[in-house]
Amino acid sequence: MVSRPHGGRLVNRVVRGKRREYLRREAGELPRIEVPLTRVIDVLDIAYGAFSPLEGFMVQEDYQSVLDLMRLSNDLPWTIPVVLDVSPEEIAGISEGDDIALYYKGEPLAIMRVEEVYGWDKEEYALKVYKTRDPAHPGVRRVMGMKELLVGGDIDLIGDYSDHLDSYVLWPAETRVLFREKGWKRIVAFQTRNVPHRGHEYVQKAALTFVDGLLVHPLIGWKKPGDYKDEVIMEAYKALIKHYFPKDVVVLAALRMNMNYAGPREAVHHAIVRKNFGATHFIVGRDHAGVGNYYGPYEAWEIFREFPDLGVTPLFIREAFYCKKCGGMATEKTCPHGPEHRIKISGTRIREMLRRGLVPPPEMMRPEVAEVVLRFPNPFVEG
Repeated sequence: MVSRPHGGRLVNRVVRGKRREYLRREAGELPRIEVPLTRVIDVLDIAYGAFSPLEGFMVQEDYQSVLDLMRLSNDLPWTIPVVLDVSPEEIAGISEGDDIALYYKGEPLAIMRVEEVYGWDKEEYALKVYKTRDPAHPGVRRVMGMKELLVGGDIDLIGDYSDHLDSYVLWPAETRVLFREKGWKRIVAFQTRNVPHRGHEYVQKAALTFVDGLLVHPLIGWKKPGDYKDEVIMEAYKALIKHYFPKDVVVLAALRMNMNYAGPREAVHHAIVRKNFGATHFIVGRDHAGVGNYYGPYEAWEIFREFPDLGVTPLFIREAFYCKKCGGMATEKTCPHGPEHRIKISGTRIREMLRRGLVPPPEMMRPEVAEVVLRFPNPFVEG
């Protein structure tokens, strides 16, 4: 059975029809806060139910509970705060209970009912969410650049955001209909911010052997310099699925969501979000959502022991390599041969080769995938 949304109900804060027209007119009379693209993406994730059960940006009780306990104040698992930061000047004259309008690039995006305005400790946030205060960590650096106050309250989406990747995006209500139409009851989701290599393909196919279908769910949104561009990831996956998967066992859809690089906490967050899309199982990668050396290689697996009530089943599939003696992909649990027979699948080495215009060995990456990546003059996010 397709999983129930987190908290039991799929949130929908999207306003349509005449009420939307009315609220867009009203937005022009309200205090206005201009938000960056990262907050726009959070608004969309709330409004379309990807962040169910959240109906808006977190009030202080939920924010602190998530920091301290990795649960909302009602005890529901939740690991990454979802917050709207503002400056004192922006919020001057606004009281709790007032409505404000969130704007993006001069256009009304959402109406927000201000339930609470509160201060926050950025260093506390960094230490609890990222386990470090090191400004070299991209998540820490982003948090330290945020504004001094946080505003909590429900939102209503009265605008939208679109770009050249719209055709790839499906929201939870849409994937749930699609899975039902396909007759899938057990769906495994795969999170990625990379183009696929042979290791990714191996774990996806291993998971597929005991579920009905696979949701390949690349994340499109804010990412650090050096990561693959969104359109590169999508086109590379289209090539892999076309050439190396049976028909009708994979749904490829983009997820608009910001990357945090929060390691273990973000692994749980990614699982919760995919549960909202209908997934019953979620593949947790080695060093999932990690960056640098801030987290242990299997720390993202261990954290799931703290959430027996998550409502989605994590799948821990060991890192794969190519064994020349086995003649194919394998893991420590399936291959008896020594390291001299193994070709390690290194994402860093693959990126270096692609930067130089070289095709990685077929034991690391399918040639059809490499060909797609190399069509792009610069496939990586720039600093």
